[in-house]
Amino acid sequence: MTESMLCGTCVAPGQFELIPAPKPQAAPEGWVLVDIAAAGICGTDYHIYEGKHPFLAYPRVIGHELSGHVAATTPEWAAGTPVVINPYIACGTCRACRKGKPNCCSKIEVLGVHRDGGFCARIVVPAHNLYPADGLGAEDAAMVEFLAIGAHAVRRGEVAAADRVLITGAGPIGLGAALFARLRGAEVHLLDITPDRLAHAQRLGFAHLHTSLTPGQDEGYDVVFDATGNARAMEAGLAYVAHGGSYVLISVVQGNITFSDPEFHKREARLIGSRNATIEDFNTVMAALRSGAIRGKDLLSERIALTDLPSRLPELAADRGSLIKAIVVMEGAA
Repeated sequence: MTESMLCGTCVAPGQFELIPAPKPQAAPEGWVLVDIAAAGICGTDYHIYEGKHPFLAYPRVIGHELSGHVAATTPEWAAGTPVVINPYIACGTCRACRKGKPNCCSKIEVLGVHRDGGFCARIVVPAHNLYPADGLGAEDAAMVEFLAIGAHAVRRGEVAAADRVLITGAGPIGLGAALFARLRGAEVHLLDITPDRLAHAQRLGFAHLHTSLTPGQDEGYDVVFDATGNARAMEAGLAYVAHGGSYVLISVVQGNITFSDPEFHKREARLIGSRNATIEDFNTVMAALRSGAIRGKDLLSERIALTDLPSRLPELAADRGSLIKAIVVMEGAA
C-alpha cells in the first residue's frame, strides 16, 4: 500500500485545504528525501492565500521556510542529519547562475511558489540546496530562510558601521533586515503604521521607531530598505534617501512603481533590487543564531500544528500585524 501524507494546499485564492498525496519514497540522482520538522508561515504564503502573488498558478502546496532531517542516506548526506532547506532551485546554467547569483536565476523555481513546497511530511530537494543545521533547533532552523532575505538585503545595500539606516515596513522581513543592519553597527530606524509591529521592534531592542516621517526634515538615511509590499510606500521611500545614499527594494508588488527622476538624479542615489538569498546569507544567519547574536525565540509568535492550519490561516492572514513568525509543526502530516 502506498504511504500517504497530508499537504497544505492553496487550491484557489481564499481556499486552503489539507489534501492527501503519496509520500515520496525515492529521490532522483542528486536529490534528497527530507522529512519536514517545522515550516514558517511567510508573507508570500499569505499573499498566495489572498491571490496577490505575481508568479503563482493554483493549486499549490505552500511553505518554503523549512527545516527537517534527511530521510534516506545519499552520497552527499547521511540519514537523520538535521538540515535547513534553501527553497530557491536554480538552473545552474543561465547568466545569473554562471555569475554566482542563483538567487535571481532566470529560470528559478521556488518551493511553495513555482513548485510544491513543504507544508507536508516529506519533500524531495536538490542535495546542494541543503545546509547542515547542527546546533539549531527545528524552529530556529525554520527561521533561517526569512532572516536570510534580510541579511541578503543588508549585504546588497553595503551597510557599514555608523550608517544611518531606515527600514520601512516592520514585518518579519523588515525586522530581519533591521537585525542584520544593527549587527553591522548601523543606527537603525524603523517606520511602520502598525503599533503592534513597532512594539515587536521595541522588544527586540530598537529605539528609533516611527509611525510617520517628514521627508526633507533632516539629511536623510544612508540606506533605505523597503519591506512594505505596498506600491505607494515604495514610491514614497526615495524621499528618505540621503544624497549619495542607496534605496534597496526588498518588496515585490504586481505592476509598476514610479518616482521623480530629478529627485533620484540629484541624490546620485543607487536603486537596488534584493531578491531571495544565497548560501553566504544562509551561513550568516545560522552563525548569528548559533552565537546568540540573534535569538529565534524572540521572533517566535506561536506554533501551529499542520492539522490546525486550515482553520487558523484565514485569521492569521487577517491579523499579520500582531505576528512576527508563526511556525507550523508537522504533527499529523504523515
